[in-house]
Amino acid sequence: MATVTATQDPGVAPVPAAALRVRRADARGQADFGWLTSAHSFSFGNYHDPAHMQFANLRVINDDHVSAGKGFGAHPHRDAEIFSYVVAGALEHRDSLGNGSVVGAGGVQYMSAGRGVVHSEFNPSDTDPVRFLQVWLMPDQLGGEPRYDTLDIDPSDKDGKLALFLSRDGRNGSMRVQAQADVYAATLSGSQQITHTLAPGRAVWIQVVNGSVAVNDTPLRQGDGLAVSAPGSLTLHTGVSAEILLFDLEAA
Repeated sequence: MATVTATQDPGVAPVPAAALRVRRADARGQADFGWLTSAHSFSFGNYHDPAHMQFANLRVINDDHVSAGKGFGAHPHRDAEIFSYVVAGALEHRDSLGNGSVVGAGGVQYMSAGRGVVHSEFNPSDTDPVRFLQVWLMPDQLGGEPRYDTLDIDPSDKDGKLALFLSRDGRNGSMRVQAQADVYAATLSGSQQITHTLAPGRAVWIQVVNGSVAVNDTPLRQGDGLAVSAPGSLTLHTGVSAEILLFDLEAA
């Protein structure tokens, strides 16, 4: 799996502060079904906000908590790139392609719905809840062949580094996604720093999964998202038990 070390290119200026837009955790849409609680960064289900429909081709980030033994029964998807990043507990997947797996904390399950697939997601534990981020990306081509894959991210691969786990070209051991997106996970604390350069024509979304962190001196806490819409360097620093996802996307 590819990792990116914390190096600063002196020729790249920081992203201008005006190009950083924070989406605070407590501003997200909320859903509570008893067995499921979810926070929606973008419009989803009964939560609709025209100002927060999607960012570039990033359509859904749902922070889901599912009770022991509960889950989402069989339901269809098409023309969406969907992954679940498991934060705590375990998540079981089954689909109409014959795939079945259980992914634990630090793991990712990915499904390219393509022209159509039916799947279910359940918490297989009788005692423990599961927390995961469900993410949808819009595909760059419609009606493709459905696919399913999983990947366990070694904690050392993302400790103070960006670990690439999804990419359009499947490079360096990442899973191949049918969308113009590179998706990374990282953890950082204390003096650790991570620098990522945003190229022209690209956009970045950073989602704080756990803890707190600063990005170019903009403080973020668990559940916050940061939209970045101009090229330049981004430095993640001052992490306190921080865990993040970073999406490098084709700008809309």
